[in-house]
Formats: sequence, C-alpha cells, structure tokens
Amino acid sequence: MRAVLQRAASARVVVAGETVGEIGVGWLVLVGVAPTDMPADAAWLADKVVGSRAFNDDAGKMNRSVVEVAGGVLVVSNFTLYADAVKGRRPGFTAAARPEVAEPLYDRVLHELRLLGVPVAAGRFGADMRVELVNDGPVTLVLDSPPRP
Repeated sequence: MRAVLQRAASARVVVAGETVGEIGVGWLVLVGVAPTDMPADAAWLADKVVGSRAFNDDAGKMNRSVVEVAGGVLVVSNFTLYADAVKGRRPGFTAAARPEVAEPLYDRVLHELRLLGVPVAAGRFGADMRVELVNDGPVTLVLDSPPRP
C-alpha cells in the first residue's frame, strides 16, 4: 500500500459539483493499493497516518500528531500512485490493484482510521474527483507499507 500525506490547512473533494468529503486542519491522504496488499497493510497505514508527528508544536517544531492538533483525515483513492513512467510517454498502471481488490482495502483504511478515533472524510472510490487542498508548510510524506517477511 502506498500513501502520500499532505499536511492541510483545509481540503475537500468534489464529485459532479457535490462536496463529498471535507476537513479543516489535518491530513489529505492519497491511497494506492497494490495487488499483494492485505488488511494488515491498511491497519499499518492508518496507524502511521494517525501517529505521524508532523504538525507544529508551540515552539514551531514538527512534534504533534493529527490527534494532538484535533485535526481530521481526508482519504482519497488514487491508483496512479502505482504508475510506471520509466519507459515511453504514457504511464502504465499494471502495478495497481484491480478495483475489486483495491476498494475493500481502501474501505479498510477508512475503518481503521475511525477505530483510532480521528475524524475521517473520504472521496468516492473510482469517481472522477476534484481535490482541493490548502497545503500547510508544505509538508508531504510518502509512505509505503513494509515488505512482508
């Protein structure tokens, strides 16, 4: 599983003119799923998102988690995180999981985040989305689930 976390002052997702997910301060999380990903990867990712200390404390140091700043998490599915653009001009996406594999794991990430007590908003899986972000910092983290033994 791969995720790009962007620290947000605010973010929202619009589908067909309708806002389907929105947060104030927190993380905008773009999530890509690989064919070999499992539910444990979703739990690992949720724990990393909630526990990452990349929000400023009173001294201006990145030392607080999204929970500590009373923030939210906006999760957006993004299969293009697994794009292969090494050859040619058109990226390939064969490294991304098919929707029937990816959607349940995307939903699992949402579930795991909610279990950790953070406010969660979401895009719409498979939809053509407009993502609006007021990036804070900017602070961007890229997370790849660890390899299995």
